[in-house]
Amino acid sequence: MFLLAPSILSADFTRLGAEVTDVIASGADWIHFDVMDNHYVPNLTVGPMVCAALRPLTEATIDVHLMVKPVDRLIPEFGKAGANVISFHPEATDHVDRSLSLIREQGCQAGLVFNPATPLSYLDYVMDKVDLILLMGVNPGFGGQAFIPATLGKLSEARARIDAHARETGRTIRLQIDGGVKPDNIAAIARAGADTFVAGSAIYGARRAEDAHGYDSVVAAFRSALAEVA
Repeated sequence: MFLLAPSILSADFTRLGAEVTDVIASGADWIHFDVMDNHYVPNLTVGPMVCAALRPLTEATIDVHLMVKPVDRLIPEFGKAGANVISFHPEATDHVDRSLSLIREQGCQAGLVFNPATPLSYLDYVMDKVDLILLMGVNPGFGGQAFIPATLGKLSEARARIDAHARETGRTIRLQIDGGVKPDNIAAIARAGADTFVAGSAIYGARRAEDAHGYDSVVAAFRSALAEVA
């Protein structure tokens, strides 16, 4: 099952609650929540208080991507704020295994995030604690960047790891992509192995007044492209 996860990084923050409920009403699955600290990445966004404010507005999965260093201090805060999935970059912690366990202690699913130049070898000893693998299709920090084509090969490698793990254990791990995802490239990205797609400006920049919920047309365009793969 393919999941579409609009990133609030590109939403209209003057009406953020409505942006979240509108995009879910238009057929999106998850809400992707980009957390940046102006330290690990050169940008500053939002924290647990915003997540807590949005939580009562939707039953959709809130998918928190921590682009912060260190990560362990914020993991429990986002767990309390209502996150369902929390992902982090292995470079942002001294103990990847411990941080993954800390996420699960909050009752959340745990994800590990890979920048374009980060090797997948970080997965070698922690696949049993990972519920989601997120590959960045751009260098993190800003929305609206173009997708890096080399990510397709990396997605295929990650998919092979996930499938091998599933054969051995029966566990399902989601493979998410974030950065540069658009209706005209999502099918190729899905064929490379991704099943969960983060899109920010491609969705929130396409609001239409004539759509009942603002985003019906663009969500339908993504679904139509994915139907070619399913």
